[in-house]
Formats: sequence, C-alpha cells, structure tokens
Amino acid sequence: MPTETKYTKDEEWVRIDGDTATVGITNYAQEQLSDLVFVQLPKVGQHLIKGKEAATVESVKAASDIYSPVTGEVLAVNPAIVAEPGLVNSDPTGAGWFFKVRIEQTAELADLMDEAQYRGYSKKQ
Repeated sequence: MPTETKYTKDEEWVRIDGDTATVGITNYAQEQLSDLVFVQLPKVGQHLIKGKEAATVESVKAASDIYSPVTGEVLAVNPAIVAEPGLVNSDPTGAGWFFKVRIEQTAELADLMDEAQYRGYSKKQ
C-alpha cells in the first residue's frame, strides 16, 4: 500500500504508511507562525487522542498547540526539530516532521482531507 498524505483543518499533515501516521504542520501553518524558536514533542510510548494536544510550538509571534490527527501510540519523535526548530520552517513537509503514531482506529482517517479537499479548504482562508 503506497503512502498517502491527508490534512486536518488545524493545518496538520498526516502521511499514512500502513498503520503508521507521520505528522507535521503544513507550509501554510509554518508561514502563519513565522520563525519557530521552540518545539515540545510528545514522548515515545505516549498515547494520543485524536483532536487533543500532542505537541507545542513557539515562534517569535506566539505559542500554538499541535493536535493529534489520529488516536494511537507515539512510535517516534523528531529530535532534529527540538535541536533546530527552524527545520519546521525550512522543510515543513519533509525534515520538519513532528512525530509518528500507530493508528488505532482507521475509521478516524475518514475525517481527514485529501490533497484536493485541502487545497479547496486552504483557498477559503
């Protein structure tokens, strides 16, 4: 099964590969936040609930919560963005990923937008 990228209305992207979801924030989100100076990630093994706070970012403008797009256990976090938060600004959909979570309830994926839906949504903002 190929990887598939979905999006939330909170501007997170979710790259789905089997039962694993890699989560980050969209380019639009990082532009709105501007220069990130701090990232706090969940702990490996932590259980996340869809729609609940999973991580926190602080920029020169404000602090924002990052929400988990799915329910599941954190499998990995990206230590590179803790050491260098600017990676989220320079490569939000690549090296700037936040965490990986094992998807517990695949039905939750139906609530996410595909790329075409997201493009339509983001144009409305």
